[in-house]
Amino acid sequence: MAITALPPDADADIARVTEALAMITPRWNVRILLALSGPPLRYSELAAKVSWLQNGQLHPKLKSLCDAGLVERTEHTARHVTYGHTERATALLPVLPMIVTWAEEHLEKTDRPLPAIEQIEDSLTLLTRRHAAAILWVLKSRTEVSGRALARIVMPSSDWTNIYPPLRQLVDDGLVDTEGMGRPYRLSAAGDALGPVLGTLSAWAAGQPLDQAARHPVWGQPQAKSAPRPWVSSPSRPAPAALPPARAVGASPAWHHRDLFSHAAAGRPTAALPTAALPAGGPRR
Repeated sequence: MAITALPPDADADIARVTEALAMITPRWNVRILLALSGPPLRYSELAAKVSWLQNGQLHPKLKSLCDAGLVERTEHTARHVTYGHTERATALLPVLPMIVTWAEEHLEKTDRPLPAIEQIEDSLTLLTRRHAAAILWVLKSRTEVSGRALARIVMPSSDWTNIYPPLRQLVDDGLVDTEGMGRPYRLSAAGDALGPVLGTLSAWAAGQPLDQAARHPVWGQPQAKSAPRPWVSSPSRPAPAALPPARAVGASPAWHHRDLFSHAAAGRPTAALPTAALPAGGPRR
């Protein structure tokens, strides 16, 4: 069933990316996938790696990841069961450093570098806003679009005014720009820079090699040159793994997904920024 008024191939692309994001964005999913990035683990071994999860939380998470085709449960004997990555999950992991690279460039800078895992979680939260994938796709492909025209494309079976809540959220998040009420909408520098991330997710969701992202008909196009607009990351929350410091913009990534669970550490403090410096309605979790 079509979710937009775009041609079938574009509609299917947006649906696949939306589904891929829905698999990995729920709380703790990325951390569980990273904990499983080595050899398969027994349930007790995995539970020790994600010890911040309360009793009863890990099992449903594992079941949902198994149902999504990202984790494989292998029953060696009745008493010996292990969990490990599927090939699909292994193919997905290279997307995570790309998300960190984008976050380091466009997320608000705090008093100290954010752990890479939190950069990933903050970024995924923005991308799974309702209708976000479709809105960003249309704005990337058509440069500037009015709210009414965008509604006809993104939610053709709904009242056109329903486009404004998700649009306002994306503007507050810093991914979409507009010059005011009644003016057209366009991608911000941060939204446009998501091209490699969304193109790679599209390739992965379609079962293609990740290097096909550069050939994506929309997300493979060169980035627009406009002034960057930083926005706020989510508030402090438990950080059960210590990660390498975020790299400086322009430097080559110095970490791999296996580094994300190197050793335990305390959570980060909330950034001490004046309220006036934060855009209203910034991303919150």
